[in-house]
Amino acid sequence: MNYQVHETAIVDEGATIGEGTRIWHWVHVCGGARIGKKCSFGQNVFVGNRVEIGDNVKVQNNVSVYDDVTLEDDVFCGPSMVFTNVYNPRSAVSRKDEYRPTHVKQGATLGANCTIVCGVTVGRYAFIGAGAVINRDVPDYALMVGVPAKQIGWMSEYGERLDLPLQGDGEAVCEHTGKRYKLSGGQVTAE
Repeated sequence: MNYQVHETAIVDEGATIGEGTRIWHWVHVCGGARIGKKCSFGQNVFVGNRVEIGDNVKVQNNVSVYDDVTLEDDVFCGPSMVFTNVYNPRSAVSRKDEYRPTHVKQGATLGANCTIVCGVTVGRYAFIGAGAVINRDVPDYALMVGVPAKQIGWMSEYGERLDLPLQGDGEAVCEHTGKRYKLSGGQVTAE
C-alpha cells in the first residue's frame, strides 16, 4: 500500500487510490471510487462509488463527495462544503436514476460551507466563497459569492483577486507570481 489510511477509516475493496494520498479519521471511501496521487481527505469525509478525483486534491473535514462528482487535479474542498446529486429530492420518491453530474475543473477552490447544486460545472481556478450556493455553471477564474452565488470578480491561479472588470476586456498581472491574465469576450485566460 503506497498511501496512508487511518485505522478508523474504511476503504472498501475495489477503490483505486494513488500514491502518497492520506486518508484520515472516520473517512469512508466506497469501492468504485478512483482517487489520484497526493490527495488528502480530512476527518469524516465520504467518497461515493461513481466518483473520480484527480491528483493533489484536498477534501477538508465533513465533506461528502457523492456519486457522479468529478474533481480534477488541485481542487480544494473547504470544511463542510456540500455536493448534491439529485436536483429535487423526496424521501418517498426514488431518484437514483436521475443523478446530475457535477464537474469541478482543475485548481478550483470550493470555500467552507458552500453548496454545489448538482448538474453544474465549476471552471478552472474558479473561487467559490464560503457559504455560497452555486446553482449554475461557473466560468474559469471567476470569484463567486452569495446565495444564490453571483460573480463579483476574477481570481489568479495563485488565489489572489485580479484587477479586471466583470465585463468587457482587460489585462492584469498577479502580484505574487507575475503571471499575466487577459479578459476577452467574458472569459479570462492565463498567458
